[in-house]
Amino acid sequence: MPGLPSYHAAAAMALTIAMFVAFARGRIKTEIVSLVTIAIIALGLYFWPLDSIDRNAGLAVAFSGFGHPALITICALMIMGRGLVVTGALEPATLFLDRVWKFNPQVGMLVSLMLAMGLSMMVNDTPVLVLLLPVFVQLAERGAMPASKTLIPLNAAVLIGGMATTIGTSTNLLVVSIAEDLGMPPLRVFDFTPIVLLAALVAIPYLWLVMPRLLPDNGLTAMRTKRRFSATLRIDEDNELIGMTPNDLADRLPEGFAFEGPQDRQITASSRIPVSGTHRALEEAMRVFKGRVAPAWVVERIRAAARRQRLDVIVVEMAITAESRLVGLTIPSSGVAGQFGVAVLGIHQQKKSDDRGRHEYSELTLKVGDVLLVMGSLAEIEEFAETDRLLLLEGAKEVPRRSKAVLAAAIMLGAVLSASIGLWPIAVSALGGAIAMFVTGCVKFDRVGRALSANVIVLVAASIAIGRIILESGAAEWLGLVMSAGLQYLPAWRAGRDHAVRDAADQFCVERGGGDRGHAHRLQHCQHAEPAAGAADPRRAVRV
Repeated sequence: MPGLPSYHAAAAMALTIAMFVAFARGRIKTEIVSLVTIAIIALGLYFWPLDSIDRNAGLAVAFSGFGHPALITICALMIMGRGLVVTGALEPATLFLDRVWKFNPQVGMLVSLMLAMGLSMMVNDTPVLVLLLPVFVQLAERGAMPASKTLIPLNAAVLIGGMATTIGTSTNLLVVSIAEDLGMPPLRVFDFTPIVLLAALVAIPYLWLVMPRLLPDNGLTAMRTKRRFSATLRIDEDNELIGMTPNDLADRLPEGFAFEGPQDRQITASSRIPVSGTHRALEEAMRVFKGRVAPAWVVERIRAAARRQRLDVIVVEMAITAESRLVGLTIPSSGVAGQFGVAVLGIHQQKKSDDRGRHEYSELTLKVGDVLLVMGSLAEIEEFAETDRLLLLEGAKEVPRRSKAVLAAAIMLGAVLSASIGLWPIAVSALGGAIAMFVTGCVKFDRVGRALSANVIVLVAASIAIGRIILESGAAEWLGLVMSAGLQYLPAWRAGRDHAVRDAADQFCVERGGGDRGHAHRLQHCQHAEPAAGAADPRRAVRV
């Protein structure tokens, strides 16, 4: 049996166990535990350095994770995932999903699981969930399968897909990078995808048919009722709706959207049709009917100002307070478009006005408690709220930069394909893709903080530091010797299979002893090795 581990090795193992216990208990935030772990390694190696390295090299071990290729790759993939979200590049997939659920909920569930798994193979798990969660909540509100029965299977499918490629999850990137550092051949993006797909043949049917039946049905009682906004749908002269009536469009109406007023009036060029719907329904109606809910000159002015100031265009809900000057006015008479450069897309009124549906929403008199759906840059909206005494409500949403959607998708696809065929390492392709996102404007550099997850960054850095200290302190070697010594007591029918494991541990010990890091003193623990032959030519050992 090997002797006791060195105090460095014992301390490294104790710190690893303490870190995982803190993660499991959940009382302290993950990022705090990770930073404390890095700090303990740095201080420990500075005051009690390893025999083979000096104090400054010990600090390099503690902070090596922040410059590791795995972390650079993870951050680059987060940036590219952010580019897909803010440009709306993944919206076609969500729209397809919506149509399938309307056709058949069971088929929709299966397609949703496959789509979530497929997307998470190419994009980091978090952006995929951020994109799909609102879709599933909306589907639940429309009477499909309850969210309590769909969100957990969806999350599991995302995790399965993330395990299928080297870029799907942060942990895959971390393990692959460390394995390459230890001398293993580099793994390409899809090298272990067949193994995961084989497991998915069992997992996906379980998530589709069994898990939803086991999960409770929490219903829709806890869901917040979405506000419906009165708006005006503006029809251009070349619109295909000209000559039709609202009755003719009944089967094409998005969920939560309705035409107000007479349903038999004919739509003409430059028509301004009173409508109502939720924020999401109004967006869907503009896409389906190719109309606008704000004057073209106002929208173009907002977008031009946002490009000039390098700001994002957002849509927010703003409540009118008793002190607001807007009380008693209409939207045109208030002059907000010309004064602040914002567009009021719709109005939500607590009590339905008697004249709503007969006139445009812009003719409605504003009252205390009304909620405005406003589009503009953040700076202009904040100025509007402060000047006119409006209350900004939660739930601000960025307007996708759809003109760059194809470009963002092409950048992501190019980065993944170039790495998968071995043209260059994934770290290089991911970093190049992130730079391309910045250069093309798909992601704005001053908004990069929204793409990166701080807790993931420090967690990966701490994991790399823990791995380094476990290796450098000799803890990994000691644990391998303990396992090798224990295998000799297994029954005889396992001896042949386990002999290779013992030989691998012996050869590892001999190699480490003859290496250039000054670990020859550890050879005394190798009970099964042949020091004379192994030490004479450690390169003869075959790596397993």
